Amino acid sequence: MAKKIEKTNAARLLDKAGISYTLIPYEVDENDLAAQHVADSLGQPIERVFKTLVLHGDRNGHLVCVIPGNFEVNLKAAAKASGNKKVEMIAMKDLLPVTGYIRGGCSPIGMKKRFPTYYHSSILDHETVYVSAGVRGLQIEISPASLIGFTCGTVADIGEEM
Repeated sequence: MAKKIEKTNAARLLDKAGISYTLIPYEVDENDLAAQHVADSLGQPIERVFKTLVLHGDRNGHLVCVIPGNFEVNLKAAAKASGNKKVEMIAMKDLLPVTGYIRGGCSPIGMKKRFPTYYHSSILDHETVYVSAGVRGLQIEISPASLIGFTCGTVADIGEEM
């Protein structure tokens, strides 16, 4: 018998909004929280597995960047897209207090507060993408339009391939 997947807060919020998605568990490696490990575990190309990064801007406070697993955020482009002069990644110790999520389990859905969210433009190239469900070991497969719409996100060129 398959193990029952516990719904996360992110999943409950999508349910409440009537948004279709699939929860996909994967084996967590505490020593390798990289998106490539997640993609390999899911048997998916890295371009479809999006990571959620939290930054802080000098003018507008916190913002969220959601980029493909094989990309890194372009700080200048993220600053420009978010109306800041400059942005920087928040310290790892601040992730949980700011978002309610831990590293490797940070979802763009259901953070403590709604932050401006920016999606790398390549998200529109896929029928569905994967983002964290809010805990390590669980991904949400969802259509980009549903994800962007639910988070009131903006699509922008905010990353570059590593």
